[in-house]
Amino acid sequence: MVTLGAMEKISVDIWSDIICLWCPIGKTQFDAALAAFPNRDSVIVRHHSFQLDPAMPQLSSTPLFERAAQDMGTTPANAARVLGQVAAIAARVGLEYRLESVKVANSFDAHRLVHLATDHGRTEEVRGRLMRAFTTEGAVISDRNTLVRLAEEAGLDPQEAAAVLDGDKYADAVRADQELAHRLGVTGVPTYIVDGSYITSGSKDPEELSRMLDQAWRKKNA
Repeated sequence: MVTLGAMEKISVDIWSDIICLWCPIGKTQFDAALAAFPNRDSVIVRHHSFQLDPAMPQLSSTPLFERAAQDMGTTPANAARVLGQVAAIAARVGLEYRLESVKVANSFDAHRLVHLATDHGRTEEVRGRLMRAFTTEGAVISDRNTLVRLAEEAGLDPQEAAAVLDGDKYADAVRADQELAHRLGVTGVPTYIVDGSYITSGSKDPEELSRMLDQAWRKKNA
């Protein structure tokens, strides 16, 4: 029998992109699952960078409905109707999406800021702030000044954030995350790998995520 002091921790590796509409939904669902998990103090959560469109020009931004129409081969109006279903799902978990103002941009530098945040123990705050700015505020999350402002609002030193963005710090970390995703077969986000064994992608109910956590924890502590 495993005693309390000898309990083994489990890990959850999460791949997400700042410009992914499903990722804030997934974040909310996972946060709820983790909060309800009785052994949540034994869960190590690691966030990884993923770019849905790494080839997007750094200085470009495109209205969401226009970009979605290109990807779907349809009109912006039809794309808006389809994405409205995603906004409705977001609303059901307590999120407000203002998709008419969303601008799709390269997320590489935003991911570099998340790595900076991790070094300061503020991963969740920075990820959440960046995602909210993208989905509700029309922020261009490739814009340097916008990113510095959002980093400061999430509790980072704005001068340090600016220095990161003005150089190439954490660029290798972002690329390493994406290379690891490729090796593991991660092709979409959000993706969760629980304790290296259980993998699931997309929008999942907190109950399903809780079952994965419990299954992994019981296996580790059998």
